[in-house]
Amino acid sequence: MADTMQFDLVSPERSLASMQVSAVQIPGSDGDITAMPDHAPVIMTLRPGILRAEASGGEASEYVVTGGFAEITGAAVSVLAEKVVPVSEMTRAHLDEMIESARSAHADLHAAHGGQHSLVDDAVKLLADMEALNTHIDL
Repeated sequence: MADTMQFDLVSPERSLASMQVSAVQIPGSDGDITAMPDHAPVIMTLRPGILRAEASGGEASEYVVTGGFAEITGAAVSVLAEKVVPVSEMTRAHLDEMIESARSAHADLHAAHGGQHSLVDDAVKLLADMEALNTHIDL
C-alpha cells in the first residue's frame, strides 16, 4: 500500500493545492469521507464544510468549500470546488458573503418554484450548512 497520494484542489478562480498527502477529509453531500491511498474509486458532490488535507509529516491544510465535486481514484484525490477559502485566510466577511449567497439562492428558488419540495429543501440545507461553518471555524 502506498503511503501518500496526489491531492489537487482547484476553484474557478485558482489552483489552491497540489501536493502529496496521506489523507483527505471531504465534506460530502451524502456524508463525510476520509480518502486515503488505495481508496476505492468514488465521485461525489461536496456540501459546504471544511476540507482537510493531511501531509505524511502530520501537518494539515484546511479549506472552507461551498460545493463542487471530488474524484477519488485511489492514487489521487481531485477536488473541483465552487468556492474555496483557506481556513487561515477566512474572515467574518467571507462567511457573511457565503451565507448571504445561500440566502439569496434559497429566496430565488422559493419564489421561482412556489415552495416545491426538492429545490427549496436543497436551498435550506445549503443555507444551514453555510451557517454551521461558523461553529467549525469560530469567526
